Amino acid sequence: MKVGIVGLPNVGKSTVFNSLTRAGAEAQNYPFTTIDPNLGVAEVPDGRLDALAGVMQSKRVVPATVDFVDIAGLVRGASRGEGLGNQFLGNIRECEAIAHVVRCFEDENVVHVHGDIDPTGDIETINTELLLADLATVERRLDRTSRAAKSGDAKLKAEAAELEKLRDYLSDGNPARTYPPSEALIEVLRDLITAKPTLYVANVDEESVAGGNRYSVEIEKLAVREGAESVRLSAKLEAEVAELPEDEAREYLAMLGIESTGFEEFVRAAYKLLGLITFFTANENECRAWTLRKGSTARKAAGSVHSDMERGFIAAEVGNWEDVVAAGSWAKARETAKVRLEGRDYVVEDGDILIVRFNV
Repeated sequence: MKVGIVGLPNVGKSTVFNSLTRAGAEAQNYPFTTIDPNLGVAEVPDGRLDALAGVMQSKRVVPATVDFVDIAGLVRGASRGEGLGNQFLGNIRECEAIAHVVRCFEDENVVHVHGDIDPTGDIETINTELLLADLATVERRLDRTSRAAKSGDAKLKAEAAELEKLRDYLSDGNPARTYPPSEALIEVLRDLITAKPTLYVANVDEESVAGGNRYSVEIEKLAVREGAESVRLSAKLEAEVAELPEDEAREYLAMLGIESTGFEEFVRAAYKLLGLITFFTANENECRAWTLRKGSTARKAAGSVHSDMERGFIAAEVGNWEDVVAAGSWAKARETAKVRLEGRDYVVEDGDILIVRFNV
């Protein structure tokens, strides 16, 4: 599952991506530095994993990860193929969520593609192009369905009526993710770019990381109106911190009055955006965090570890990470009835530790 990092040229997309994933994508002060999408993996910060590894005395600690894609900057007319529009739209369709980086800082040395700093205007530029692309998709589907409905098929007529409502909804500037759920349009909505969960990333100057600025406040309000999420960070600051040893980085952030990096919040938000939770496997050899879609069963979680576990699933011993850490070991947690046996249909909760019993 991938999160696509999007935005206008020169808003800090690639700097965000580099600091996030250490992938080394080119970041320069001119449009379309990123042509082919860059792929990178970011570790999900999780204090629970470290606490659990300490109790289990694990030799190896493996965090959960999120995949990010740095996608080419978009310009006006992208929905008609301007700039790298066709490539941009194709790349973003392959992602499950969108992280939209917005410039919320002033710097005369970094040109703005439209001349002035205008975060809401920048968002409108990209959202308009995405909406136009979605409108084209819906209108094509509506045209096919309307012609087929002339046969008198009631189901097709109902779908055409729903498509007309969706077309009008998008035409009014509303993203598909806020469209009232419709069983008839599940397949259509799945293909629309503006139906993807979205996170706005307000890229501020270093002085505005802790308290924000007038630009980032605009982004936060807009995200609430759109039913999206938002985070605030300074790509420039994060790039500097990324080059420091961990102890020096923490000391530097403390000096600036910042408890943790904006990227930690960013990664967690992206993780949540994808509808993921974390479960753990832990012993003296390895303590590992695994990603799982929220609402998944124990059998599905077993398949995340190994396909044989899913195929031959019998049961799973389940304990909450907090109970195990408090008890001091898995054995003591079991002795105090903090560990239970669950079947294949048990819905895994965030923070569960699983020991899977299976036979193949």
